[in-house]
Formats: sequence, C-alpha cells, structure tokens
Amino acid sequence: MRKMMYALLVSMVAISMLAGCGSKNSNSNSANSGQSASNESTNNASTNNGATNNADTAASGQIAKIGLGHITSIGSSKDMEGDTLATAQVDTTIVAAAFDKDGKVVKIEIDNAQSKVDYDKDLQVATDLNADNKTKVELGEDYGMKKASSIGKEWYEQAKALGDWMVGKSVDEIKAMKTKAKDDHHPAVPDEADLASTVTMNVSDFIAAVAEAYDNAIDVKAGAEKFGLGNNVSLAKSKGLSTNDGQEVLPAAEVNTVMVATAFDKDGKVAGTIIDNAQTKVNFDKNGKVTSDKNAEIKTKVELGDEYGMKKASSIGKDWYEQARALGDWMVGKSVDEIKGMKTKQKDDAHPAVPDEADLTSSVTISVQDYIAGLVKSFDNAK
Repeated sequence: MRKMMYALLVSMVAISMLAGCGSKNSNSNSANSGQSASNESTNNASTNNGATNNADTAASGQIAKIGLGHITSIGSSKDMEGDTLATAQVDTTIVAAAFDKDGKVVKIEIDNAQSKVDYDKDLQVATDLNADNKTKVELGEDYGMKKASSIGKEWYEQAKALGDWMVGKSVDEIKAMKTKAKDDHHPAVPDEADLASTVTMNVSDFIAAVAEAYDNAIDVKAGAEKFGLGNNVSLAKSKGLSTNDGQEVLPAAEVNTVMVATAFDKDGKVAGTIIDNAQTKVNFDKNGKVTSDKNAEIKTKVELGDEYGMKKASSIGKDWYEQARALGDWMVGKSVDEIKGMKTKQKDDAHPAVPDEADLTSSVTISVQDYIAGLVKSFDNAK
C-alpha cells in the first residue's frame, strides 16, 4: 500500500514538473512572439518611412509656386549737354522663378530689358517708337558683350549660367553667394569657384529679384511641368518737345515693359500665371535735362496697387492689379489656343481688345492684347 502511495506521489510530482516546464516554454514563446511582432512593426515602419521619404523626394523638385521679381532703374539716362544728346534709358531686370514645396528653385529665367529713347538736338524723338524692342536674352549674340568679356561669354550665356547655379538652392543659399568688387560698375561679381569661368557680370540685382520673386510667389495647380517668361516692350507713348493749344509740352519718354511668368502642365494648359507691367517715365525739361529722380524706387503697376489710381476711373471699380489678377485667374486651366481665342471688343483707340467674355465683363476692362502676347511668349519659351 505504501509502495502504491509512493508511486502515485512520484507520478504526480513528475506531471507537475512537466506542466511547469510547458508553461515556461509557452511564456517564452509568447515573449518571443511579441518581440518578433515588435521587430516586424519596426521593419514596416522603416519601409513606410522610406516610402514617405521617397514621396517627399518626388515632391521636392516639382513646381509648387511661381514668382516674378523685377528691378527698374533710369540711372543711366543722360542730359543734353554739349555734343551729348538727351537719352532716356530704362533698365528693367526681370527674374521669373519656379519653386518647389521646400522653397528651392526648380526653374528660373533671368533677363534684362534695356530700353532707350534718344532725342535729337531739337528734343524730338529720334528713336523708332514702333520698332521691335528686344531684351538682352532675345538679342543673343547681337547684344555684343562677348568681344569685351574676359571669359568670352555673351550676356545671355552668363545669365543662363547664373540661373543654372541657382537651381536646387534656396533663396537664403542664393543670397549667401560669395561676391567681390571688380570695379565701381561691378560691385558684386560672383566669387564662387563654379562660376568663375561662366559669370563675370554684376549679380546684385539678379539676387534681389530672385528674393522678390520668392516673396511674391503664388501657388499653382498640381501637375505643373514647364515654366516660361514672356515679355514685350513698347516705347510708343514717348513724346518730344511740342506745344498743345499754346501750352508747352515737355519731352517725356515712356517705356512699358510687360512681363508674364507662366507654369504649364503636361498638356500645355496654364497651371498658374503672373502678369505685370513696368510703366516707366523719364521726364526732361525744355533744355533736355532729366527732371525725373534717377535714384527713385520705380514700382510696377502691381507693386503700386491702389496707388496706380485706375479704380476711380474704372467703370467696374477695380484697379489695374485687380484686373490683371482676374485675367490671370481666367487663363488657368486653359490652353494657349483657348486663351488666344478669347472674344474681345474695341472700346476706343486706347483699348482695342477689351475682353468680351461673360465671366470677365465684371472684372477686366483693360485692353489685353499685350498680356495675351506675353502669355504666348512664355509658352514658346517654356522649359
């Protein structure tokens, strides 16, 4: 009996020990299972972070915003004195830039409209006011810088090299460019190793215009792939010394530089556009002396805002910048052909092409032919 009881007790202890071992292994497996799940979760998180980073990388470098910057000077205008005849010179630096979501330059166009109105000894306009006025980029080899360049590069080539250097950089990085003074006319020539053989012109205005383009940048529709700058320059409203109803009319040069920066999608439709006009006047007295302040800040029509003063004379109560913005908004989503096909009507001699579209009649009464032409140029120049 005792032997039977002893055998039964041993069996029970053995079973208990086996059960304990089984329980321990089960807990260990659960712990290992938990660790594996944790590792799997961590691995999945790494994969997701990689996908997110890839998405961010894909988004970086795509056009998210576009901006237009410009600086205008009349400082090189000349008085009539001795053998020197009066000349109005308007230099408008133009920088159109496309930025990604991180504020880095994706695409950029740099140009300068150097426009001159010459006067003869009687202070009559000697320049052909109906001539085609080209910017420095449009002039290309005809601008004539190459022969005087220490690196044998024309203006448009140097502007392109500077723009290429800016691509991929933020505005702060661009503003931090190392420069050096070459002479009084070149106080800020690039002092960067990768620009030494490609850019020797003064770059201060270009850098300032890039910063302005960024500060004024607007959002564009998703899918923008190409970006272009269009412009047209007119001297047609310039006048010489004359009289009108017995009153003396003094010489005055007027240069209108229309600028249109546009982003296009893969189908060539407008994803966003900015329209502006630098209407610059250089006034002279009856002796041919410049009376305009050569050092004054010159603002475009958009920069002037309500100060431009169109609103009080507008039949729809809108100033120029408001009408330009409404016109640009109307262009978004349309192809160049659709925009060129806009219905217009002649209001008077000064307004030969006012929109005759139902959705523009309450927002745009300015003549739009020059702005449409600028948009077309921006498409033709888009890259």
